[in-house]
Amino acid sequence: MPQRTAVIGAEHGLHARPAALFVEAVTATGLPITIAKSDGGAPVDARSVIAVMTLGVGRGEQVTLACPDPDAEPTLEKLADMLASDLDAA
Repeated sequence: MPQRTAVIGAEHGLHARPAALFVEAVTATGLPITIAKSDGGAPVDARSVIAVMTLGVGRGEQVTLACPDPDAEPTLEKLADMLASDLDAA
């Protein structure tokens, strides 16, 4: 299963606005992507803004994106790059 790690770049972490932008991008892929805190947190559906926000991920924390689709690597890379950017400034 392809995975990608990202460091959160949004100034205030994955709060409402950055989480919504991320979820919108994930949903647009049509893929069943999960996101989890890299410190061993349980993965949640990355297509759910509530699930993403309840992770409580702050700036500088690492998350892991995963997808069972073997061709998802480029998509996960783009999403990881998105999370590393300052989505508060978008």
